[in-house]
Amino acid sequence: MTDETLASGRRSALGMISALAAGALGLHRPAFGAEGAYPTRPVRLIVPYAAGGGPDIQARTLGLVLGRTLGQAIVIENKVGAGGILAAEYVAQQPPDGYTLLMGSSTHVTQKLLQPSVRFDPAAFTHVIRTGTGYSVLTVNAASPYRTFADLIEAAKRAPGTLNYASGGIGSAAHLYGAAFVSSAGIEALHVPYRGSVEIAPALLRGDAQFAFPVVSTALPQIRDRKLRALAITATQRDPALPDVPTLNEALHRQDLGLLSWSGVWGPPGMAPAIVVRLHAALTTALADPTLREAYARDGSVVAPTDSPAAFGRFIDAETARYRDVIARNRIAMQ
Repeated sequence: MTDETLASGRRSALGMISALAAGALGLHRPAFGAEGAYPTRPVRLIVPYAAGGGPDIQARTLGLVLGRTLGQAIVIENKVGAGGILAAEYVAQQPPDGYTLLMGSSTHVTQKLLQPSVRFDPAAFTHVIRTGTGYSVLTVNAASPYRTFADLIEAAKRAPGTLNYASGGIGSAAHLYGAAFVSSAGIEALHVPYRGSVEIAPALLRGDAQFAFPVVSTALPQIRDRKLRALAITATQRDPALPDVPTLNEALHRQDLGLLSWSGVWGPPGMAPAIVVRLHAALTTALADPTLREAYARDGSVVAPTDSPAAFGRFIDAETARYRDVIARNRIAMQ
């Protein structure tokens, strides 16, 4: 399969989602009796990922199903840059009326830990619901000489500092996992940040980077097409989707390298509780949709909603503490 064919397929998938959304809204629009009931106009979901990547497709699929539930269009806006910082800063400054939401993620927690000066605070957002979890995959170009995890480690130790690893930006999940891997494996490698996770695979295929840790939803299509090769995963146990691929804990004989990425819906600080309750209920219904769950599973992700906005807030607090420890333990710092 050529790159042009893959790109065409991605465009077709995006077009299909948009077309389905336009048709579905006319069939599923509920009546709102109370004046000023939420929502009365389209809702924007700001996605900090480039269009066409796995996380973007997941957000668009969620938007389609959520639109049916809320009875209003969910307009996906991609605001890419600085490893998700631009999108988060933008949403943090919007009116807390429920009409601008953010697809938040574990990346935003790590960005704030690594760059305290950024103009958003994960703890200050209105926490609506966690949507899903996933892991990252240590990948290399399938045409490279690195057929196993041991091959990559041996090459890195044979020529310290000559291998590059790509990420979707400084402080992104791919950066954090790559830095933790380099430190734990006792090797030297150069971090090469890009503007978004969708650029990781092209960097590997061009030979600009020798390894990377894209999220599984982004990596799986290229792995299945035998363009990329998976050497290890960051999950705590093996995934049936990649049964022959060890976890990093297995590969490095460690117990502390299991890291999951996650995503969730946030709003600007100070949203009205009634709107948050309405959104949480609608998103809970959307996330139970079998079609959506199948779409997430095909990308190696798991739908994992929190049972209340408060539970999502407590989860974020725990994740902040966990990643603070990972960053300190592996001496990860901004470059």
